[in-house]
Amino acid sequence: MDEAAAPELVQILTTDFVGITRGRSLAADARDWRTLGCGWVPANLALDPFDAIAVPNPWGSSGDLRLCPDIATEVRVEGIAGRPPLHFVLADITENDGRAWSCCPREFLRRALADLSAAGYALIAAFEHEFTLLDRVRSQGPAFSLAAHRRAEPFLSDLFAALRRAGAEPEMILPEYGANQFEVTCAPKAALAAADRAVILRAVVRDVADAAARTVSFCPKTSPEGVGNGVHIHFSLVTNAGEPATFDPARPGMLSEAAGSFASGVVRHLPALCAITAPSPVSYLRLVPHHWSAAYACLGERNREAAIRICPLPPGAADPGRVFNLELRAADATANPYLALGVLAYAGLAGLRDRLAQPPLVNRDPADMTDVHRASLGVLRLPDSLGAALDALSSDAVVSSWFDPDLLATFQGVKRQEIASAAGLLPDALCRRYSAVY
Repeated sequence: MDEAAAPELVQILTTDFVGITRGRSLAADARDWRTLGCGWVPANLALDPFDAIAVPNPWGSSGDLRLCPDIATEVRVEGIAGRPPLHFVLADITENDGRAWSCCPREFLRRALADLSAAGYALIAAFEHEFTLLDRVRSQGPAFSLAAHRRAEPFLSDLFAALRRAGAEPEMILPEYGANQFEVTCAPKAALAAADRAVILRAVVRDVADAAARTVSFCPKTSPEGVGNGVHIHFSLVTNAGEPATFDPARPGMLSEAAGSFASGVVRHLPALCAITAPSPVSYLRLVPHHWSAAYACLGERNREAAIRICPLPPGAADPGRVFNLELRAADATANPYLALGVLAYAGLAGLRDRLAQPPLVNRDPADMTDVHRASLGVLRLPDSLGAALDALSSDAVVSSWFDPDLLATFQGVKRQEIASAAGLLPDALCRRYSAVY
């Protein structure tokens, strides 16, 4: 290396309870960073979206941890205009002696998947992200149109290429329904790798946008009247041997008995799960009826108002069991992807263990039903605020039992502080504040 040249930096990263990816930078040619990682502080996990540390939290100024890199997640992307390579690695938060730290979000998902594996299953997943370009002066063009795509170029092509170089396997990028809104999808992976991929995707999108002097936001609502940005979590079950376990053409919705029980567990606990999957005050401007965003806890076949949607099979699928999947729609990018996928796995596992019957298929908008009709189908309105979702989390003893007590106390403390910080903001101001962070 030319001694006069700036050294390449590598970031060792973790994603916190408010869905923000943070970490530390080292020289990429430094000795032993791949094995030793770097130091970290417990109270970093108590930061809210506005960089205030929630008080109280279990640690205060005490304690030391390490960010231990998972080298399988290392990303290095060259060719982002005007920038050095985007080089980072995702890490587990560990104790100083290398033991897993009980509050690490990646460890939470890993434990959930181990418990699911003990029941004979693994989870395949993909996170489908929507985001908004906030810097457009002229209109995007008609929704889903060629014109809208071309007006966003070369950003979209540059982004697709960067995601490929990052190993994220992008499948599709498109102009969405909302003004200056876009969606990007990546190929499914085993659950932990899928959550890693969600973090990688958000980092790459932001870096490519910054390099192009574009302003991008994954905020669930960038304006009160606008279309919301969701993160749809697609998922399917396979056996521990890798055989598909979601598809059964002889059953309602073509869901296998195991997948039906799994979906039932998610529906049963969804009001509490929303505190994890839609964990900001602005999330609840999106989760309202008639917005194709899932305001009700139910299972639907091709129904975009259902919180869990059974997705259609592509025509002529040679092996339908390997492409058949469901999606959780009550989620957004203010969530930590490891916690979101972890509670999905735990809730589905609870349904499997209790041998729950598959929920009724709800194939119309629940908001158009009477209260009596919804009650007959077991359809519940999801929480209408973050405070209500946190109350549901506190009152659901099953969901609460999945978390280390310090993790749960810190999460609740961060989110209650976040509610207090947002109190009194009108919807316009709330959207602006969160759009600037996410």
